[in-house]
Amino acid sequence: MLDIRFIIENKQSVEKKLTSMGESLDFDLIEKLFQERKQLILKTEEISSIRNKASKEIGQSKGKPSKDLVQKMKSFGLELSKKSEKLKSTENKINDILLGIPNLPLDETLIGKSEEDNKVIDVFNQDKKRDKTIPHWDLGEKFKIIDMEKGAKLTGARWYVLSGKGAMLQRALVQWMLNEHVFTNEYTEIAPPFLVNRKTMTGSGNLPKFEDTLFSDYKNDLWLIPTGEVSINSLFYDEIIEQDLPLKYVTHTPCFRDEKSSAGRDTRGIKRVHQFEKVELYRFENPQNSLNAFDEMIKEVSNLCEALGFTYRIVELCSGDLGFQSAKTYDIEVWSPGCEEWLEVSSISTCTDFQARRTNTRFRDPLDSKIKFPHTLNGSGMAIPRIIIAILENYLNSEGVVEVPEVLKEYTKFDTIG
Repeated sequence: MLDIRFIIENKQSVEKKLTSMGESLDFDLIEKLFQERKQLILKTEEISSIRNKASKEIGQSKGKPSKDLVQKMKSFGLELSKKSEKLKSTENKINDILLGIPNLPLDETLIGKSEEDNKVIDVFNQDKKRDKTIPHWDLGEKFKIIDMEKGAKLTGARWYVLSGKGAMLQRALVQWMLNEHVFTNEYTEIAPPFLVNRKTMTGSGNLPKFEDTLFSDYKNDLWLIPTGEVSINSLFYDEIIEQDLPLKYVTHTPCFRDEKSSAGRDTRGIKRVHQFEKVELYRFENPQNSLNAFDEMIKEVSNLCEALGFTYRIVELCSGDLGFQSAKTYDIEVWSPGCEEWLEVSSISTCTDFQARRTNTRFRDPLDSKIKFPHTLNGSGMAIPRIIIAILENYLNSEGVVEVPEVLKEYTKFDTIG
């Protein structure tokens, strides 16, 4: 959430950045509501002061207070009630507008209209890039490890069942990634709820804007998380963090996404599905270290791609392709020779203080002892289905067998699939 004062005091800059994202804002309405709230606050404080003074006079009166004084008290009380109600209504209108405004790109963020304007920063292991091979949906069926038909029978389109070595490979990937992030990168593992309340989903930025893309239990007003970021983001909701920053968390969760907006895209295989497993990285950082933390997270995920021997690339997202919460994002994509495309396996984002303001999460800065909003950063570390795709398609050998990457063998307890 953006600070309303910042919006008003930096109108031109805010408008320029929103325009670069394809967004707009009624600045006149924002300023009108801001001034209205300011006047209502002054008026309620004035009435409260007069009312308190009159109440004190009544208390100090030795005899029975006059009818005029009693009538004034009732009048003040009624007026205070009306102004307070009006103030609450105005604040709700302001809050509704602010909740719908996306985060602003950093000054250094690439400007562009869509994903077509994104920039490839670097490509790694280009010499290992494989030519066209059998796609994962055919391999999954051949080896009986990915069953789209069973998933459709159990639930519907874009659901799937992993079995045998497919399920074991998924479990091995999760365990390996968690161990890397916990023991090498020094993250604290969290096992959060997969259902969260409306307040938590709003705090992350998923509500109210993306309600149509989420699965929910309307009866209890609970929401299935689209990513582990949602749960961790609200760990310190309405609190002041008393621990030293950074706080680095990693979690493994299923992710649930309705993805109505992507209907018709990537319908074959497990590239884009309604439920998938993911290891998620999340940080609460001192704003001064935010960009350093961003670079560290890119390196941490890149190391996983290196360990798996993938051809991968880092892509900078332009302003028009940024997520709602993000101020700067780099995607990490691995080459899929069967699909013949680059698959995003991680998005590393810094959200500045956008999410912290929505959850009112604060910290005490050790440099000046002032209470401030931390910066939050998140990134997949990594998304499991697309890593399975990359392994099947990149490690298929000339004998028609998939070799398991060396780093996973101690977790899978098998060396090949086929």
